[in-house]
Parts: sequence; C-alpha cells; structure tokens
Amino acid sequence: MKKLLVFMLVFVLLASTVMGCQPKEQPTTAAPTEATTAPPPVNNTPLVVGYAAFSQRFSPFFATTAYDMDAQSLTQVSLLKTDRTGGIIYNAIEGETHNYNGVDYFYDGISNIKVDYDEAADITTYNIKIRDDVKFSDGELLDADDIIFSYYVLSDPTYTGSSTLYSYPILGMTNYRLNNSMAEELSVTAEELAAEMENPSEESQAFIEGFVSDILISELDWVKSLYGDANWKSYTDQHPLAKDLYAMFYSIDEAYDSYTVEDENQVLEDILAQYGDDWKTLGVNYGGSETYFAADVEGPISEMLLTQKLASSEGVEVFNIEGIKKLSQTEVEVKVKGFEAPAVYSICGIEVAPMHYYGDATMYDYANNKFGFERGDLSIVESKTTMPMGAGPYKFIKYENKIVYYEANENYYKGAPITQYLQLKETTDAEMIAGVGAGEIDVANPSGSVAKFAELKAFNSNGEAVGDVITAVSVDNLGYGYIGINAKNVNVGGNPASEESKNLRKGFATVYAVYRDVANDSYYGDAANVINYPISNTSWAAPQKADPGYEVAFSTDVDGNPIYTSDMVAEAKYEAALEAAKGFFIAAGYTFDEASGKFTAAPAGASLTYEVIVPGDGTGDHPAFAILADTRASLEKIGITLTINDPSDTNVLWDSIDANEHQMWTAAWGSTIDPDMYQVYHSSNGIGLGGTDSNNYNIADPQLDELIVEARQSPDQAFRKATYKQALDIIMDWAVEVPNYQRQNLVIFSTQRVGMDTVTPDITTYWGWMNDIELLQMQ
Repeated sequence: MKKLLVFMLVFVLLASTVMGCQPKEQPTTAAPTEATTAPPPVNNTPLVVGYAAFSQRFSPFFATTAYDMDAQSLTQVSLLKTDRTGGIIYNAIEGETHNYNGVDYFYDGISNIKVDYDEAADITTYNIKIRDDVKFSDGELLDADDIIFSYYVLSDPTYTGSSTLYSYPILGMTNYRLNNSMAEELSVTAEELAAEMENPSEESQAFIEGFVSDILISELDWVKSLYGDANWKSYTDQHPLAKDLYAMFYSIDEAYDSYTVEDENQVLEDILAQYGDDWKTLGVNYGGSETYFAADVEGPISEMLLTQKLASSEGVEVFNIEGIKKLSQTEVEVKVKGFEAPAVYSICGIEVAPMHYYGDATMYDYANNKFGFERGDLSIVESKTTMPMGAGPYKFIKYENKIVYYEANENYYKGAPITQYLQLKETTDAEMIAGVGAGEIDVANPSGSVAKFAELKAFNSNGEAVGDVITAVSVDNLGYGYIGINAKNVNVGGNPASEESKNLRKGFATVYAVYRDVANDSYYGDAANVINYPISNTSWAAPQKADPGYEVAFSTDVDGNPIYTSDMVAEAKYEAALEAAKGFFIAAGYTFDEASGKFTAAPAGASLTYEVIVPGDGTGDHPAFAILADTRASLEKIGITLTINDPSDTNVLWDSIDANEHQMWTAAWGSTIDPDMYQVYHSSNGIGLGGTDSNNYNIADPQLDELIVEARQSPDQAFRKATYKQALDIIMDWAVEVPNYQRQNLVIFSTQRVGMDTVTPDITTYWGWMNDIELLQMQ
C-alpha cells in the first residue's frame, strides 16, 4: 500500500494497525464481554491532532493518500497484527508476548493467521480464524461473511482501488474475473500469442489499428497544448501550426511534407495511414521502445484469444472464487498457486468492512454465490466513500471545515476509548509546533528539521525536546524523500528509454545529488541521513556501504569515471558535478557554445528549461528546496533553466501528476514492511495504463519488470536482496529518481494536555503512537 506522498506524507499515526498492545507487566484491558471491573472514566476533552490536507476518500477500499488512509483506518480493524519490529503476530486471538528493548510486550488482535506452503502441490494456504465477539460500531457482529464480502469487492473486475489482491494467483481468481471455468486452464501460450501478433486475425487487426489511431489522435491534442508553453517555445516557433509540429514528431515517411497540406485533419489522416497497425514504431516514437505498448496491445489480444478459446470450450459460468472459502462464521481460507513473500500482507492485511453497510445484506447469500453487491457494479460500495464505518476504536461523525470528527466506538472489542472525542484538523507543517505550543492542537507530526527542533525546544522551560509544554518523540520513518523525474516528459526525441534521454536526466540528477549533503544537514541536522538508493534504510533490502557494488548516487560521469576524489572540498565537488552534468547534456544532444560556456539549443523533444514542483507551502519550507535552489543557480551558469514551482496548495503537485504533466518534483514515499517494488516501478502501473497509476516516473523497462516479479516470488531473503539490488541499479540508470534522505519521524505531544503515561511506549518505525489509542487519556 505504498502511496505517493509529499514530504512527511506517511503520518506515523498508523505505522501499524490501531489494535492495541502494552507492556506485559501492565494489566491488559479485557474484552467488553469479559469485563469484570468498572471501565475507566470517559474523558470528554477532545484529542485534536494536526494533520495534512485530506481528499475525503475515507474508504477502506478506495482511500489513496496516506492521510485519507489514516482517517478511515481509525474506524476499521485489520485481520493482520504486527509488532514493534514489523513481525507478524500469528496468534493474535490468544495474543503473543514479544520482547523489544528489554521489555516484554503483549500483542493481541482479532485473528489468528496460519500460512502453509505445500511444496508438492505448489499451493500456499492462508487460514484466518477470527474472534467471535468483535462488533462494528453500529453493534452488528463482525464475522466471516464480512471478510468474504471484503475479498469479493477487492476481486471484482471493476474494482479500481489501490489494492492489488487480485494480482496474486488465488485459485479461481482469473476464472471468476473472466467468468469462465476454463480461463486458468486454457491460458494463451507465448507461442500462440506470437503467432497471432505475426499474422493477426481481423478482430486483432481492428483492435491494433484502433489502438494506434487513438494514441495518434490524442497526441495531436497534446501537440496543440504545447503552444504557449515556454518549455516548447523553440519547437512551436519553428512550427507555428500544430499540424506541422505534429508531423515533425510522428511522421515516419521521410518524404512527407506537411507544409504542402493545408488541412490539419488531412495531416492526421496521412500519418494514421503511415502507421496503420505499426504499434511498435509508435512505441519507439511515443515511449522510446518497440515494447513500450506491448502490455497495452498484447494484453488485450491475449484476452481476445482466451475469449475465443473459452467460447469454444466446455467452460461454464463461474459464480465464485475457488480459492476463497468460508469454513465457518469465524474462519476463512485462501489458497494461492505458488508462493510470494509479500502475499501475506495483501491477503491477510485487509481491513474488514461491514457488508451490511458497504453492501446490501439482502444480496448476500454465501451458499448461493451472492456476496452483498451486484457483480461488476461497485456503485453501492463507492457511495459510502466519504462516510466510513467499521469496527475500529472510533466512529466517523463528519468532515466539516477541514476537520474530521470522531466519537469513541462503545462497541470496540478492546473497550471503548477513554478519550471520547477525536479530531483530525488540517494543519500546515509550519503551524504544527506553534499549534501544540499554543494549545490549539494536542498532537502533530511536523518535519524534524533543525529549525523545527529549535522552535519546539523554545516552548519548554528546560530548552529540551522533552519538557513541560511539548514532548517530542523521534523514530526512523518507514519511507524516504526523493526528487523524481518523469521519463515521459523529460527525454530526447520522445524516447524515454534511449541513452540520450537517460543522459539528459543524469545531467540534472548529478547536480541535484551533489547538493544533498549540505541541504539535509542544514534542514534536518542529525534527524536525517542522505541515502543513495531509492529504498528506505529501514528495509532489510536496502544496500549498505559494505555491500559489493554499493555506489554514491550519480557520482560517475558520462564515461563511467568517478566525478569526485576523497580530498575534494565542497566547492570543488560542486564544480566537478557541473562539469559532469555538462558532459551528460552534450551526450544527450545539446548544443554547447564554447565561447559563452553555455548551452544554446536542445535536441528534439528536450528543452533548455524544465520545471520542478516542490510542495513547500509556497514558502520554501521543504528539505529539498535548498537542493533545487542550488541546482538552479548552478545550471544557470551553463544555460540550463530550472524553474522552481512552490505552490501554496500541494494539490497543484498531485493534479499535475494525475494528469501526467509533471516534469520533475519532490516528494516522499511511504514504504511497507515488505520491500515489494511492483506497485511503484513495474511498467504496468504507469500513469493511465490501467494499473495502480503509482509509477509516476513512467519507467518501462522489461528487465526491471522481470526482476520485480522474480523477487516477490522467492522466500529466500538473500536472493531477494540481491535481485532488488539489480532492480535498484536499473532505476538509477534510468535516472528517474534521485534518492534524497532517510529522515526520522517527529511526533510531538502537548505535555500539558495529553497524559503521556497513557501513550503507547516504545514508538518505533512499525509501531505508531495511535496503537493503544483506546487507553490514551487527556489531562
């Protein structure tokens, strides 16, 4: 559930599920049905938490940002429970005691998880047994039917949320989604697909020509949008009419002269005729590789062939998913072909949504293959997106005036929270510390910069991070900061995969990288470290300095030679980086004027000016801002302009990314316990390709795709780490991401209003402060 987020995106509020745990020596809270003593007094003083802006997708199925996920997760319970190190609690009903930092902690949850891999049958079975006393906030009992309903929503052919549950080879999943009992048995072979692509049928031919036509038509609209865009001025000036610029980009007939054709539509028809069904050449001109559109073309054609096979087969309609079974009202089983390491987190890590609320109870009859909604129509589920409900510690009341209001769930299985009311209040990063210090908010997660530490210490009479007004807690963040470069929009000749395009991006990346040390030291001090690979240092898969092949990010020149020497001072490094960047730009095809020492022209499809978006609240308050400013000043010396866009509204960044219009940007990834790269770097998840849309770099590399799949299918951690290292090297070679920092999460509490002795102890990367939230008390 790795999500694209701005700096500080992943709020440590919910680093794990909100179900509780506590030191073994402390008395545990009995379940509501077992209570033998009077419950603690209810506190009516609301707990107000400063939070970043919400998108109001407060759904366990459709939340996309970490903020929305956190907001809805307060109302939900998850099947999976993890401890302070990220380890799975397999016997959460009875509970398990795990030691951390010399202290024994007792962890419990709503289910027991058993994973069994049958090597002979090559089948992994996930058995999930839940408690029989868990209730949703409206008093309805949570049982296996709710789990089944949740699985079927996530498996529906029309599901568009971020979950990739359906991507795992659960037995019968493909049969169900294609509604034919022979779908998995009659899968199309590589030889059959190759033969069809070599000699396509009329149906395939029509599809390919339609696909090529649709892309070319949309590209004409894109070309028209370039007029008035300063980044493309040299091209629009050279070709004042869109039809001629379009022909320059996409004509594959060297003899074709669009200037002799007056009508724009005729130019379009001419170029459509040039391509016909040549999707591979279109892939080269659009995305830099003959295989760029392979998934988009071969995938549907493979489905056509499968449909033809199924039509002539003896297959019948499929009314359920063979591998997902309800064994009893408290037990569910999921069977999966093969073994994939991250699967347990997706299969068993779902939040259990109430079927009677998100679906229609009259449409649920497990024995007769009815699962609470009409198959292929999730409108009833989507209609509840802004109003979450579940079995979590709090009940959602409303979202109003940029505040999410909650009330304690009196039916929470661990006991109703002592703090009756909770509010998540939209607050900018710059306002968080002052807000806690002034009593406007009680808890916040500001950036852990040098300036912020100085600000919070000033509120305490002892001048320390923990004092009489504010109590600060720092832990390593499960995620990292980066600078991204969109390969689709930063390339040469419309070919993102070419060496020229990579060199263009490496020119920028090299200068960005050299300024990381000074910027992060100035902004964070000891609260962050520079990283050299696009992965959180908290992960076991992160390359370490002692590992073979470890390199400092973007520290070699265009010829592969080291840019820096060990005795270089900072200024010498900056000069060396700029010289190396010049070499990359020249290799990319830029024209360099020796007399002026500046670049005077960019190659086709590239520009002398690029934009980077930084979500610094319009004030430059962002750890990467200094990097961008220094890079801008450096590149200006050689005739390259970097425009810094620092909007006051961070949605400017997200809207640009959603529209795939972004060139460069700064943000942070929130990671998961397992380092699976599929969602963010696999080519199928590029923007607008029908996947998760999380591959905002638009990196499309067949070898990278293969490595990602190989790594997730192995239980061998050493093999996975070595495979991920190869994948990381490919990402770095594409230069679509400059790893920036591994920071610490700074969580601050109002010492005067929050009972600190009731906050969960030993907060870690995997154990956020909202765990045990039902025990937290206001003073």
